[in-house]
Amino acid sequence: MTDPFENPASSPEGGSGLADSASTATDNLGVSGHGHRKLTPEEAAAMEEKIRKVEIAISLVLRIGVTLSVVVIAVGLGIMFAHHSEYTSFTGSFSYKQLTSSTSQFPHSFSALGHSVASGQGRGIVVIGVMILIATPILRVAVGVLSFLYEHDVPMALVTLYVLIVLIGSFFLAGA
Repeated sequence: MTDPFENPASSPEGGSGLADSASTATDNLGVSGHGHRKLTPEEAAAMEEKIRKVEIAISLVLRIGVTLSVVVIAVGLGIMFAHHSEYTSFTGSFSYKQLTSSTSQFPHSFSALGHSVASGQGRGIVVIGVMILIATPILRVAVGVLSFLYEHDVPMALVTLYVLIVLIGSFFLAGA
């Protein structure tokens, strides 16, 4: 009987340590609802390819969402500062507390947001950029649901779907 805390490289069977543990992790990827079984090398390679595709999809969602929000916010700020040159001055009577107060002219409803964007106001475009930034992790969770379905992991897909429903529901409950 071998000691579970023993270094595999120093065991009588030998082994390369890290490579052995990596292949063991790969072998145990195929856990089904009926119990554990080791995957064939072909199944393990297919599972690793699925996992790689899912990781790339999630990475793309996050990168595109953050990049798009930064670009939209930058465009909105540029328009806002072009129309309101007093915002760029660090001296004078203008106060940044006015700009960020709840009584500011930033749109606080979807109809005001639509009007602001339609009239080319930078404030509305900045708010759109912030909304994109907020939506990015929610979209990531939605991609997580699809990825678990793609991997045929229904229990995790259901748990992730529940998280998605709670996230979306929190937005509606916060406004109530």
